[in-house]
Amino acid sequence: MAAAALEIKGLQAWYGESHVLHGVDMVVQPGEVVTLLGRNGAGRTTTLRAIMGLTGRRSGSIRVNGHETIGLVTHRIAHYGIGYCPEERGIFASLSAQENLMLPPALKVKGKRQEQGIGQAMSIQEIYAMFPNLAERRASQGTRLSGGEQQMLAVARILRTGAQLLLLDEISEGLAPVIVQALAQMIVTLRAKGYTVVMVEQNFHFAAPLADRSYVMEHGRIVEQFSASELQSKTAVLNELLGV
Repeated sequence: MAAAALEIKGLQAWYGESHVLHGVDMVVQPGEVVTLLGRNGAGRTTTLRAIMGLTGRRSGSIRVNGHETIGLVTHRIAHYGIGYCPEERGIFASLSAQENLMLPPALKVKGKRQEQGIGQAMSIQEIYAMFPNLAERRASQGTRLSGGEQQMLAVARILRTGAQLLLLDEISEGLAPVIVQALAQMIVTLRAKGYTVVMVEQNFHFAAPLADRSYVMEHGRIVEQFSASELQSKTAVLNELLGV
């Protein structure tokens, strides 16, 4: 049986003296789209940052395609095929869209999913086919891109590295409905190509229809989980936990 794309057990994380995660357990299978839901401050972004080694002290277990990464530094973790898209996007204002896109090097991914084309850097042509807006704006400076175009660029930059497990933090926040719809289609396309996606989302109505499974966090712990088929039956619980 193939190893899980991501398996977290008993994850604890701190920022300085502040203990933020209190024993997070979750599993993401290859090719799944999984969402982390919860109110602000629940620990969702910290979970993504902890996976990448960007918090302070961590303990527990984080296995990526069967490989333990809890003791590794961030750049070593990335070489297991993980791409992290933070909420702030990190677009360089003085560079053009294409220069931003070309910045990160392709990863030498440690893993055995190359046969599906995953773990190989997506070509510029493939990226522009998926994001026609970026093709049109390739020569525009980062500061001249709209919020939606910057978000597309931030995700596209990860795909060019060859990452196969994508950690996406609040990609729909503050964007116009037409752009949110385009991002939803992007997630559908990535799933069809075999990518694995973990999304932190405040926008439940954006995230829920896209997810194969969802976890709900509260006070640094997973307090609920459900599959897409259980979504309807969990409405009352989600209203209470999320206020949706």
